Amino acid sequence: MEGSFVQQALQDYKEGLGAFEKQLPEVAREYNRFTEACFADGELSAKMKHLIGVALACLANDEYCIIYHTKGCVDHGASDMEVLEAAAVSGAFGGGAAMSQSVTLLQDALEQLRRGTGLVQ
Repeated sequence: MEGSFVQQALQDYKEGLGAFEKQLPEVAREYNRFTEACFADGELSAKMKHLIGVALACLANDEYCIIYHTKGCVDHGASDMEVLEAAAVSGAFGGGAAMSQSVTLLQDALEQLRRGTGLVQ
């Protein structure tokens, strides 16, 4: 698990959010509450919502969100093909910039998460 870029990115995000929360606790608390509600099971499953998150993250070229939502997909039982298909949809909208994330970072994150080297407590 040492040296995993996925693990490091997730840890960096967690620490950054903690520092942000110290400065703006109410904003952080409400943001967390909002996003938890957005990704909870509803008419769409949490898995489907994380698949949408992967596509949007690739489209936005947001590396932290790509890793976070790829982990969400894995945690909610998405297959590699489901994750890759969701990411491919982003390429239909965002062209090369979105696809570059899908064929590099996303696949690397999937591999590390499947091996168990991208996990953060």
